Amino acid sequence: MSVALVTGSAGLIGSETVRFFAGRGLDVVGIDNDMRSVFFGDDASTLATQKHLKETVAGYRHVDADIRDEDAMNRVFREFEQDIAVIVHAAAQPSHDWAASNPMVDYSINSTGTLILLEAARKYSPDAPFLFLSTNKVYGDTSNRLPLIEQETRWELEPSHPFAKQGIDESISIDASTHSLFGVSKASADLMVQEYGRYFGMKTACFRGGVPYGSRPRRSRTSRVSSLFDEVRGPGPFL
Repeated sequence: MSVALVTGSAGLIGSETVRFFAGRGLDVVGIDNDMRSVFFGDDASTLATQKHLKETVAGYRHVDADIRDEDAMNRVFREFEQDIAVIVHAAAQPSHDWAASNPMVDYSINSTGTLILLEAARKYSPDAPFLFLSTNKVYGDTSNRLPLIEQETRWELEPSHPFAKQGIDESISIDASTHSLFGVSKASADLMVQEYGRYFGMKTACFRGGVPYGSRPRRSRTSRVSSLFDEVRGPGPFL
Protein backbone atom coordinates (compact mmCIF):
# COMPACT_ATOMS: atom_id res chain seq x y z
CA MET A 1 0.00 0.00 0.00
CA SER A 2 1.29 3.47 -0.94
CA VAL A 3 -0.24 6.39 0.93
CA ALA A 4 -0.30 10.11 0.13
CA LEU A 5 -0.75 12.12 3.32
CA VAL A 6 -2.38 15.52 2.69
CA THR A 7 -2.97 18.19 5.33
CA GLY A 8 -5.64 20.79 4.66
CA SER A 9 -7.21 18.11 2.48
CA ALA A 10 -10.61 19.79 2.20
CA GLY A 11 -9.19 23.14 1.13
CA LEU A 12 -8.71 24.28 -2.45
CA ILE A 13 -5.15 23.02 -2.97
CA GLY A 14 -5.55 20.09 -0.60
CA SER A 15 -8.65 18.69 -2.29
CA GLU A 16 -7.06 18.92 -5.74
CA THR A 17 -4.00 17.16 -4.31
CA VAL A 18 -6.21 14.37 -2.95
CA ARG A 19 -7.74 13.83 -6.39
CA PHE A 20 -4.34 14.00 -8.10
CA PHE A 21 -2.74 11.23 -6.05
CA ALA A 22 -5.88 9.10 -5.88
CA GLY A 23 -6.00 9.28 -9.67
CA ARG A 24 -2.51 7.77 -9.74
CA GLY A 25 -3.47 4.81 -7.64
CA LEU A 26 -2.40 5.91 -4.17
CA ASP A 27 -4.54 5.64 -1.09
CA VAL A 28 -4.96 9.12 0.37
CA VAL A 29 -5.17 10.09 4.03
CA GLY A 30 -6.45 13.63 4.46
CA ILE A 31 -6.14 15.74 7.61
CA ASP A 32 -8.55 18.67 7.96
CA ASN A 33 -10.55 20.04 10.90
CA ASP A 34 -12.52 22.78 9.07
CA MET A 35 -10.60 25.66 10.64
CA ARG A 36 -11.65 27.85 7.71
CA SER A 37 -15.06 28.18 9.33
CA VAL A 38 -13.31 29.47 12.45
CA PHE A 39 -11.26 31.97 10.44
CA PHE A 40 -13.95 33.22 8.06
CA GLY A 41 -17.35 32.02 9.25
CA ASP A 42 -19.77 29.29 8.22
CA ASP A 43 -19.80 30.35 4.55
CA ALA A 44 -16.13 29.37 4.33
CA SER A 45 -16.61 25.90 5.81
CA THR A 46 -14.87 23.05 3.99
CA LEU A 47 -17.25 20.38 5.26
CA ALA A 48 -19.02 20.12 1.89
CA THR A 49 -15.73 19.44 0.14
CA GLN A 50 -14.78 16.92 2.82
CA LYS A 51 -18.08 15.09 2.29
CA HIS A 52 -17.60 15.11 -1.49
CA LEU A 53 -14.11 13.62 -1.20
CA LYS A 54 -15.39 10.82 1.02
CA GLU A 55 -18.17 10.04 -1.45
CA THR A 56 -16.23 10.27 -4.71
CA VAL A 57 -12.56 9.45 -4.11
CA ALA A 58 -11.79 5.76 -3.80
CA GLY A 59 -9.34 4.92 -1.05
CA TYR A 60 -9.74 8.27 0.69
CA ARG A 61 -9.65 8.31 4.49
CA HIS A 62 -10.37 11.50 6.41
CA VAL A 63 -8.81 12.41 9.76
CA ASP A 64 -10.54 15.23 11.65
CA ALA A 65 -7.59 16.57 13.63
CA ASP A 66 -5.61 19.74 14.25
CA ILE A 67 -2.02 19.78 12.96
CA ARG A 68 -1.03 21.44 16.27
CA ASP A 69 -2.10 18.30 18.13
CA GLU A 70 1.24 16.48 18.41
CA ASP A 71 -0.27 13.26 19.76
CA ALA A 72 -2.84 13.10 16.97
CA MET A 73 -0.22 13.72 14.27
CA ASN A 74 2.07 11.07 15.74
CA ARG A 75 -0.81 8.57 15.75
CA VAL A 76 -1.46 9.14 12.05
CA PHE A 77 2.19 8.86 11.05
CA ARG A 78 2.76 5.86 13.34
CA GLU A 79 -0.20 4.01 11.79
CA PHE A 80 1.10 4.30 8.23
CA GLU A 81 4.86 4.77 8.75
CA GLN A 82 6.77 3.43 5.72
CA ASP A 83 3.60 3.14 3.64
CA ILE A 84 3.59 6.94 3.35
CA ALA A 85 4.97 7.67 -0.12
CA VAL A 86 4.52 11.44 -0.09
CA ILE A 87 3.43 14.18 2.33
CA VAL A 88 1.77 17.36 1.06
CA HIS A 89 1.36 19.99 3.77
CA ALA A 90 -1.31 22.45 2.63
CA ALA A 91 -2.98 23.26 5.97
CA ALA A 92 -2.56 26.89 7.04
CA GLN A 93 -4.01 30.05 8.46
CA PRO A 94 -4.08 31.95 5.14
CA SER A 95 -5.13 35.53 5.93
CA HIS A 96 -2.98 38.64 6.52
CA ASP A 97 -5.81 40.38 8.38
CA TRP A 98 -6.69 37.37 10.52
CA ALA A 99 -3.02 36.96 11.48
CA ALA A 100 -2.90 40.55 12.69
CA SER A 101 -6.01 39.97 14.81
CA ASN A 102 -4.57 36.88 16.49
CA PRO A 103 -0.80 36.49 15.97
CA MET A 104 -0.44 33.69 18.53
CA VAL A 105 -2.92 31.39 16.81
CA ASP A 106 -1.61 32.29 13.35
CA TYR A 107 1.96 31.42 14.34
CA SER A 108 0.93 28.24 16.17
CA ILE A 109 -0.81 26.92 13.05
CA ASN A 110 1.59 28.01 10.33
CA SER A 111 4.90 27.56 12.12
CA THR A 112 4.48 25.25 15.12
CA GLY A 113 2.03 23.01 13.25
CA THR A 114 4.56 22.61 10.45
CA LEU A 115 7.31 21.73 12.93
CA ILE A 116 5.09 19.06 14.52
CA LEU A 117 4.48 17.51 11.10
CA LEU A 118 8.17 17.60 10.19
CA GLU A 119 9.11 15.85 13.41
CA ALA A 120 6.44 13.19 12.92
CA ALA A 121 7.67 12.63 9.37
CA ARG A 122 11.28 12.41 10.55
CA LYS A 123 10.39 9.82 13.19
CA TYR A 124 8.05 7.59 11.20
CA SER A 125 8.38 8.32 7.45
CA PRO A 126 11.82 9.91 6.89
CA ASP A 127 12.12 8.77 3.28
CA ALA A 128 8.80 10.27 2.16
CA PRO A 129 9.08 13.55 0.23
CA PHE A 130 7.69 16.44 2.31
CA LEU A 131 6.11 19.08 0.05
CA PHE A 132 5.17 22.33 1.74
CA LEU A 133 2.69 24.86 0.35
CA SER A 134 4.48 28.03 1.37
CA THR A 135 3.65 31.47 -0.04
CA ASN A 136 5.27 34.23 -2.06
CA LYS A 137 4.58 36.47 0.94
CA VAL A 138 7.80 35.15 2.48
CA TYR A 139 9.55 37.67 0.17
CA GLY A 140 7.75 40.59 1.81
CA ASP A 141 8.22 43.73 -0.29
CA THR A 142 11.57 42.61 -1.75
CA SER A 143 9.96 42.00 -5.13
CA ASN A 144 9.00 45.67 -5.31
CA ARG A 145 12.69 46.49 -5.68
CA LEU A 146 13.09 44.45 -8.85
CA PRO A 147 13.52 46.43 -12.11
CA LEU A 148 10.06 46.25 -13.66
CA ILE A 149 8.94 47.60 -17.02
CA GLU A 150 5.31 48.53 -17.61
CA GLN A 151 3.83 46.89 -20.70
CA GLU A 152 0.39 47.14 -22.23
CA THR A 153 -1.26 44.50 -20.06
CA ARG A 154 1.29 43.65 -17.36
CA TRP A 155 4.61 44.42 -15.73
CA GLU A 156 7.69 42.44 -16.78
CA LEU A 157 11.23 42.25 -15.49
CA GLU A 158 13.97 44.15 -17.27
CA PRO A 159 15.12 41.61 -19.93
CA SER A 160 18.76 41.80 -18.83
CA HIS A 161 17.92 40.76 -15.26
CA PRO A 162 18.90 37.14 -14.40
CA PHE A 163 15.38 36.35 -13.19
CA ALA A 164 13.81 37.45 -16.48
CA LYS A 165 14.42 34.10 -18.18
CA GLN A 166 14.67 31.58 -15.35
CA GLY A 167 12.15 33.03 -12.88
CA ILE A 168 12.71 34.04 -9.29
CA ASP A 169 14.83 31.47 -7.48
CA GLU A 170 16.20 30.91 -3.97
CA SER A 171 18.88 33.56 -4.34
CA ILE A 172 16.42 36.42 -3.75
CA SER A 173 16.62 37.53 -0.12
CA ILE A 174 13.73 37.42 2.33
CA ASP A 175 15.65 39.58 4.83
CA ALA A 176 15.36 43.35 5.46
CA SER A 177 11.87 43.32 4.02
CA THR A 178 8.47 44.37 5.33
CA HIS A 179 6.35 41.28 5.91
CA SER A 180 2.87 40.83 7.28
CA LEU A 181 2.60 38.66 10.39
CA PHE A 182 1.18 35.97 8.12
CA GLY A 183 4.26 36.28 5.89
CA VAL A 184 6.52 35.86 8.91
CA SER A 185 4.75 32.76 10.25
CA LYS A 186 4.90 31.16 6.81
CA ALA A 187 8.55 32.17 6.37
CA SER A 188 9.39 30.49 9.66
CA ALA A 189 7.75 27.29 8.45
CA ASP A 190 9.38 27.61 5.01
CA LEU A 191 12.85 27.88 6.56
CA MET A 192 12.19 24.95 8.91
CA VAL A 193 11.16 22.76 5.97
CA GLN A 194 14.37 23.71 4.17
CA GLU A 195 16.44 23.04 7.28
CA TYR A 196 14.98 19.57 7.84
CA GLY A 197 16.02 18.81 4.28
CA ARG A 198 19.57 20.06 4.73
CA TYR A 199 20.19 19.04 8.34
CA PHE A 200 18.43 15.66 8.46
CA GLY A 201 18.73 14.74 4.78
CA MET A 202 14.97 14.59 4.24
CA LYS A 203 13.48 15.17 0.79
CA THR A 204 11.78 18.52 1.31
CA ALA A 205 10.52 21.20 -1.05
CA CYS A 206 8.72 24.54 -0.67
CA PHE A 207 6.25 25.94 -3.19
CA ARG A 208 5.86 29.70 -2.89
CA GLY A 209 2.55 30.39 -4.59
CA GLY A 210 0.37 33.46 -4.63
CA VAL A 211 -3.48 33.54 -4.45
CA PRO A 212 -3.90 30.06 -5.94
CA TYR A 213 -7.02 28.92 -7.75
CA GLY A 214 -8.07 25.84 -9.65
CA SER A 215 -10.38 24.70 -12.41
CA ARG A 216 -12.85 23.38 -9.87
CA PRO A 217 -14.85 26.05 -7.96
CA ARG A 218 -14.53 25.83 -4.20
CA ARG A 219 -17.71 24.23 -2.97
CA SER A 220 -18.07 26.44 0.07
CA ARG A 221 -17.20 29.77 -1.56
CA THR A 222 -18.26 31.53 -4.74
CA SER A 223 -15.31 33.87 -5.26
CA ARG A 224 -12.48 32.97 -7.66
CA VAL A 225 -9.09 34.66 -7.74
CA SER A 226 -6.13 34.56 -10.11
CA SER A 227 -2.91 32.71 -9.39
CA LEU A 228 0.78 32.60 -10.11
CA PHE A 229 3.08 29.86 -8.80
CA ASP A 230 6.84 29.86 -8.64
CA GLU A 231 8.49 26.67 -7.46
CA VAL A 232 11.33 26.79 -4.98
CA ARG A 233 13.36 23.60 -5.23
CA GLY A 234 14.44 21.62 -2.19
CA PRO A 235 17.92 20.23 -1.52
CA GLY A 236 17.39 17.12 -3.59
CA PRO A 237 14.99 15.18 -5.84
CA PHE A 238 11.66 14.68 -4.15
CA LEU A 239 9.72 12.50 -6.60
